Amino acid sequence: MPPAPSKNLETFPNPHPDRDYSIRIRVPEFTCLCPRTGQPDFAELLLEYVPNQLCVELKTLKLYIWSYRDQGAFHEEVTNRILGDLTAALAPRFMRLTAQFNVRGGLYTTVVAEHRQPGWQSPAPVTLP
Repeated sequence: MPPAPSKNLETFPNPHPDRDYSIRIRVPEFTCLCPRTGQPDFAELLLEYVPNQLCVELKTLKLYIWSYRDQGAFHEEVTNRILGDLTAALAPRFMRLTAQFNVRGGLYTTVVAEHRQPGWQSPAPVTLP
C-alpha cells in the first residue's frame, strides 16, 4: 500500500553549512482544487533555496505536496502557504517558490513568492570568459 499524503516535512543537516549553494527541486505534477468550482488545478512548482543548517528530505516533500491534491486553494494562497511551511521547517538563507499553473479559462497564472533571511545577501554572480 502506498504511503498517505502528509503535512510532515522532515529535514536533515546541511552537509556544507559553511557554503552558499543552491538546491533546485522541480515538481511537475502539483494539483489542488479550485475553491470556487472544485475542479482540479494543475501546476509545475520550482523550488529554489540556499540552505542554512537544514535541507528538506525529498520523500516527505513529495508526500507534503501530495497532501494538497484534495484541498481547495487560490493559486496565490497555496503558493505562499507552501513557501511559509518550508521556510518554517528549514529556516533557509533564501528560498523562492515559483508556481506555474496550467491554463484555466484562457488564463495562465504564475505566482512567485520569496523568503530572505534577515541580513543575508546573495553572492555576486561569477562571469566566466
